[in-house]
Amino acid sequence: MSQELHPITKAIRIQTDKTGQNEHSTPLYLTSSFTFNEAETMRAAFADENDNNIYSRFSNPNVDEFVAKMCALEDVEDGFATSTGMSAVFSSFMALIKNGDHLLCCSSVFGSTYTIVNKYLPRYGITCTLIPAGDKEAWEAAVQPNTKMLYLETPTNPQLEVIDLDFAGQFAKKHNLIFNVDNCFATPLLQQPVKYGADIIIHSATKWIDGQGRVLGGVIVGRKDLIHDIYLFCRNTGPAMSPFNAWVLSKSLETLDVRLERHCANALKIATALESNPNVSWVKYPFLSSHPQYEIAKKQMKLGGGVLCFEIKGGVEAGRKFLDSLELLSVTANLGDSRSIASHPASTTHSKLTDDERAAVGISPGLIRISAGLEYADDVLNDIKQALDKSNA
Repeated sequence: MSQELHPITKAIRIQTDKTGQNEHSTPLYLTSSFTFNEAETMRAAFADENDNNIYSRFSNPNVDEFVAKMCALEDVEDGFATSTGMSAVFSSFMALIKNGDHLLCCSSVFGSTYTIVNKYLPRYGITCTLIPAGDKEAWEAAVQPNTKMLYLETPTNPQLEVIDLDFAGQFAKKHNLIFNVDNCFATPLLQQPVKYGADIIIHSATKWIDGQGRVLGGVIVGRKDLIHDIYLFCRNTGPAMSPFNAWVLSKSLETLDVRLERHCANALKIATALESNPNVSWVKYPFLSSHPQYEIAKKQMKLGGGVLCFEIKGGVEAGRKFLDSLELLSVTANLGDSRSIASHPASTTHSKLTDDERAAVGISPGLIRISAGLEYADDVLNDIKQALDKSNA
């Protein structure tokens, strides 16, 4: 090309080489393995001396296309796609930190991530300290001589805390830490952690990237040397993305920009309206001026994202009653769908935590998470309002 293309254009135009059929849309490569015309080429492939595909657990044209698009959007060197978002999180830990190492992790993280760092990593001799998102003094106090990685989400799931990426990047550089950012809620179109020094960026592609609740997937992108270590770990342990899922996700990226505009507009409208609802104690959305980290969100995010949360008056029972009273919104564990979704973390995703553990990660009894879909916003808002009225009736 005679001109440098915008990342959004790249996400639409990057494709595998055309076959002899001259197809306009990338075909599916549903194959477990790939053949070689001579033994020497096969030997070189296994020796990493060429880029030939060997086995779809290692690489596949559909998966490679999806990864290339994600690297373009995040403006990074390399990447590897995994079967799910959580396999991406786990692989980034296991490939880059080892027995005797220490991990710093923001305290308000997704429930499964919390379980990994507190239950499973210690089995491998990896310790973890949870640090409050906004307590910079606590971050400094938590650093140990064997600290190797800083891991965080921003905005966090489901509390929507916004962490200052500029500070976090400088902190990681100061202490020579691998800076690992879960960018799922913002997507690369709203926020680019690499601009703040992130070494590794993770996504659950199941969410906004797919956008229609169809397939599972995860992706890790970032520094080429670190991605190579992750590739070797995943190549041997097997959390590979399927070619079909990669094909779906690659096509989904072509509409991510236009979808996000509607998601964000709907979320902001719903959040603004709920601030005055008598059945709600508080509302959190990154682009509401009432959000504690509003200025940080405006600095590092282009829009506020598609998720909002609020505290329903009446606690756990009111939360359950709210879900049961919804008529339009879906009640499911997913988010980032074209259809609006409501969930109650205290009785679902974080229900296995103790009361103290939930409090430690910011999960209050009446916390409701809303993933704003693509429907007409007033229809979604009216359903939420009528369910709120019934939850406290």
